[in-house]
Amino acid sequence: MTSPGSPARLQRVARPRLYEQLVEQLVHFIEVQELTQGDRLPPERELADQLGVSRATLSQALVALEVLGVIDVQHGTGATIIARPNLAAVMQGFREHSSRLPDIIEARSTLEVKLAELAAERRTDEDLARIDQALDLMAREIADGERGVSGDEHFHDAVTRAAHSSVLAKMIGLIQEMVLEFRIESLGQPGRPEQSLRSHRAIAAAIRRGDAAGAAAAMGHHIEVVSDVALLKDPG
Repeated sequence: MTSPGSPARLQRVARPRLYEQLVEQLVHFIEVQELTQGDRLPPERELADQLGVSRATLSQALVALEVLGVIDVQHGTGATIIARPNLAAVMQGFREHSSRLPDIIEARSTLEVKLAELAAERRTDEDLARIDQALDLMAREIADGERGVSGDEHFHDAVTRAAHSSVLAKMIGLIQEMVLEFRIESLGQPGRPEQSLRSHRAIAAAIRRGDAAGAAAAMGHHIEVVSDVALLKDPG
């Protein structure tokens, strides 16, 4: 409570991130154009030119809409509408997604680091084969111009199975839907698929040689790397 005569203190008004504004404009565009399920957005280059932004910035907005289930982005076909959006609902979902990302990162750091450690101690030949298959899948996806989402998911599942801990597996299963949101968000960052694959290989190498401390450290570093997403950066 301010004393009489003292100047009132005002809080700074947060500026929305540019790509948050783009999310709003894209949803408005979909509504105005009356696009429905199965329709496609214009090519990214055309959209970026119309909006006066870089393709990298536009890509962040498209990733957000993909996470929220509005569009599906596939290499070679562009962005396809999978659900008719409501502006208010989309923006609310966008902000809720942004606010829960730190909790998802915290949960992954706690659970997956321990799973990697246990995997190095308990892995079988079958587990190692499953991990290698996931790495190969992600490499193929990236080589085909995709983001490697499926390969990434298979890799972390293979590490979880290699840990042979039913309780930890159930715990990680409880957050899988939120982790998928995070996975799409992270792998949508420029250069991230290749970076993520390299850190996966470092984790796999430690697990293969039975280095529990090394596997835990490699997984911790990986979570730190993939947690660098645009939604958590200060808009400036």
